[in-house]
Amino acid sequence: MPNEIKPLTLPQLLEKDAVKKRFVEILDKNATGFIQSLLTIYNSSDSLKKCDAKSILAAAGLAATLNLSISPSLGHAYIVPYGGKAQFQIGWKGLVQLAHRTGKYVALHSGVAYEGQIRDIDCITGELIRGEKISEEVVGYVAHMKLSNGFEKSLYMTRAEMEEHAMRFSQTYQSEKTRKWSTWSKFFDKMACKTVLKLLLSRWGILSSDLATAIQADQSEVTKTTFSYIDNDGKIVERDSIFEMDETQIVETPIEEVIDAETGEVVK
Repeated sequence: MPNEIKPLTLPQLLEKDAVKKRFVEILDKNATGFIQSLLTIYNSSDSLKKCDAKSILAAAGLAATLNLSISPSLGHAYIVPYGGKAQFQIGWKGLVQLAHRTGKYVALHSGVAYEGQIRDIDCITGELIRGEKISEEVVGYVAHMKLSNGFEKSLYMTRAEMEEHAMRFSQTYQSEKTRKWSTWSKFFDKMACKTVLKLLLSRWGILSSDLATAIQADQSEVTKTTFSYIDNDGKIVERDSIFEMDETQIVETPIEEVIDAETGEVVK
């Protein structure tokens, strides 16, 4: 039997000159710190270690290109394992960062709405009619923006509407078997606050190329030419190439073992 090719791990990829060079081109003196953060995230996640290393690198490369930290404590961008691949996820703080960099936003906010705080929505202007909080029950999610030209807009979604959104766009959340492991189940309010802000910006905001890319790439597997939404019916959209390197310098290692394609375990 011919030798099998063992895929490179992320640490091995990050040792390649082509990879180091590309990060330096993007991040300059911050490249070393970014790579160290990436390795820290990788080493602390057993699930991420099982993911295709190139998909992790691509997600990290997009975050680097957008100049967003991948440190979980900052909440700008995340690298999330799903189905053996790594997804790029933008955090709500990352959306705020990219929006403020445009210089077009005076104010930007998203948060939960408690029972009684939103009485109604004007059907003509879309303006929210506010009320008084009457309980601690979270009944919806609201985002608001004000542009430097004076334009203001708010978006409100009820919890039921947000639940419907999560069911529509996350196969993991749709399935009773996997729902408890989904990001939506673990961090519903945080995901909802990000979602309502993302929708507000997408519909009525002023988008720089970076902000538009981040919104489009959210919760996708990043490749050279596409964003693949592997948790959303496998939808694929084309994209402009952002993070590239000379892959002729990334050589896989031949080995004698035979590896199970589904489990990743050595079977011979």
